[in-house]
Amino acid sequence: MTNYAIVIEQGPNNLSAYAPDLPGCITTGRTVAEIERNMLEAIELHLEGLAEDATRNPTPRADTEQP
Repeated sequence: MTNYAIVIEQGPNNLSAYAPDLPGCITTGRTVAEIERNMLEAIELHLEGLAEDATRNPTPRADTEQP
């Protein structure tokens, strides 16, 4: 399985997240755990859509740094 980096940002009322290597793959949630679950589902659906369109999965390019 390919790992894609996600970016989690704090908004005024919730969290939002996106995958830089998967344009348009975004989600929101109230907690980090909820964001992680939502992003996993969003990435799976995004990749399924790419497969249906016969498009290759993007190669992860985003650098990540562990806190």
